[in-house]
Amino acid sequence: MTRIYVPRDSSALALGADAIAEAIEREAAARGASIELVRNGSRGLLYLEPLVEVQTPDGRVGYANVEPDEVGALFDAGFLQGGQHARSVGLVEQIPYLRKQQRLTFARIGITDPLSTDDYAAHGGLEGLRNALKMTGAAICEALVESGLRGRGGAAFPAGIKWRTVANAQADQKYIVCNADEGDSGTFSDRLVMESDPYVLIEGMTIAGIAVGATVGHIYVRSEYPHSIEALEEAIRRARAAGWLGDDVLGSGKRFELFVAKGAGAYVCGEETALLESLEGKRGIVRAKPPLPALAGLYGKPTVINNVITLATVPIIFAKGAAYYKDFGMGRSRGTLPFQLAGNIARGGLVELAFGVTLRELMVDYGGGTASGRPARAVQVGGPLGTYLPESQWDIPMDYEAYAAVGAVVGHGGLVVHDDTSNLAELAQYAMEFCTLESCGKCTPCRIGSTRGVEVIAKIRKGDTSEKQVTLLRDLCDTMVSGSLCAMGGMTPYPVISALNHFPEDFGLEPVAQHAGQQPAAA
Repeated sequence: MTRIYVPRDSSALALGADAIAEAIEREAAARGASIELVRNGSRGLLYLEPLVEVQTPDGRVGYANVEPDEVGALFDAGFLQGGQHARSVGLVEQIPYLRKQQRLTFARIGITDPLSTDDYAAHGGLEGLRNALKMTGAAICEALVESGLRGRGGAAFPAGIKWRTVANAQADQKYIVCNADEGDSGTFSDRLVMESDPYVLIEGMTIAGIAVGATVGHIYVRSEYPHSIEALEEAIRRARAAGWLGDDVLGSGKRFELFVAKGAGAYVCGEETALLESLEGKRGIVRAKPPLPALAGLYGKPTVINNVITLATVPIIFAKGAAYYKDFGMGRSRGTLPFQLAGNIARGGLVELAFGVTLRELMVDYGGGTASGRPARAVQVGGPLGTYLPESQWDIPMDYEAYAAVGAVVGHGGLVVHDDTSNLAELAQYAMEFCTLESCGKCTPCRIGSTRGVEVIAKIRKGDTSEKQVTLLRDLCDTMVSGSLCAMGGMTPYPVISALNHFPEDFGLEPVAQHAGQQPAAA
């Protein structure tokens, strides 16, 4: 019996993966061929989707960008034996895009059936949880501190310190909340985890619960991710049935329950306190801090809030050890990050590498340059509120501190590439418009500042390039950075100022030397 893998994640489904799976089953039945069809997750090589794989004695052979009407021809070409065809990409593990990566958090994606508990356990799953169950909560927190893991949602706060704060808080109930409201442009790593390896997130949240004494967890998933929600709910049901969740986690006597909540459809609900408000059934508006959610979070109780990648990375740290994970990366940026290549890029997809890789390496060695074939001009890193980096900054190592030094952010690891036909003044105006639409409206700098920002940029683009207007725009940006309650208003100026500094000609301005390195005041 030949095992064939057809991905079931959203990207593959959007490209006809279900129809391909049905066509393969029909063709095999018509030819009397014995097959086992496995609906795996995506490998993250999105430029090759749908990527169909066939198990052979030498490994899994891939067939990329398959169309349903090509299935018959694939069988004719010896598809079941890994035969040559125009769609063949050879052994998938040997594709340079995949082979050169350092996959830790994403070690299983695309390899296993995402919902198979047997598959998960057979590929190293639960090792971290079993090790954590032998440790005290304090020891778990210290091991996480030692690993150097920082929040992968963008803020980069040390995860172990956050856990330790919640563990030391006194309360009758504590919570673990996973921020899966992945709303940044060009990001999809959270979705890939939830759809391609949901048990790793479940395991990470369970370890967090045991570490801090929380018995309940909630995964807040953006409403635009129906396949993620479906996969998580089924995975939780199966994990509970297998004894991985519930009143007696793996026979330890420890309790941990997990639930999925559908997001409210607002970008600002990705901010942790607005998320908590939404999770409590209220309007998603930002809370003033202090108190910190670690002390007064969900329903006023101590709460760990981490994003998907942070929590999904926890199991490998406890399976392999803090020192193993810390050995990857540079400076204070330890471990790996899943970089997501999007926008005008020839080979879009997910690339997991240790911190220290450069933007140029990611764009050229992995991304293959622009999809248009024209020269790349700017790359926005860190989502819609991230800076636009010009070519002069593409060789800076991907490191939280190195990027902060030039007023940039690594953020969630999303990269959106723009070629030389892009207009950065137009994109800067869009950043302000985005803020006006998505602001929760609670604080004046964000609510009014973004509205005024749109007006000022529009005036400049229409020809009023007087020093008065440019100074007004820069002062407005400083006010938003310094006075906004959260990163929604506080980071909206980043793309604006970076566009103004590095691409002044798009605003109709002459380059001004004194502004060459200027960033918002709090950058």
